[in-house]
Amino acid sequence: MMELSDEMLTEISYVQISQYRTKVMKALDGEVKIPSNIARDSGIRTNHISKILGELKEHELVECINPEVRKGRLYRHTEKGEQVVKNLE
Repeated sequence: MMELSDEMLTEISYVQISQYRTKVMKALDGEVKIPSNIARDSGIRTNHISKILGELKEHELVECINPEVRKGRLYRHTEKGEQVVKNLE
């Protein structure tokens, strides 16, 4: 098992303390999705998804690859986000 940095442990903890954040991170695992698909795959209502994605984006765990569009924004994990998801229980 690789030793995790304090920063990484902090981010894992940040995701784990919220069921919503955990579900969104897992729903995105290795994929690129629009918020409605993340909502469907995580079982979280769409109106919550944008708030959660915003929080995860602030922590640099997810990124939007087409921020210029209003509808159909695509989200995926950052490298840091991929590391976090690998370490979620």
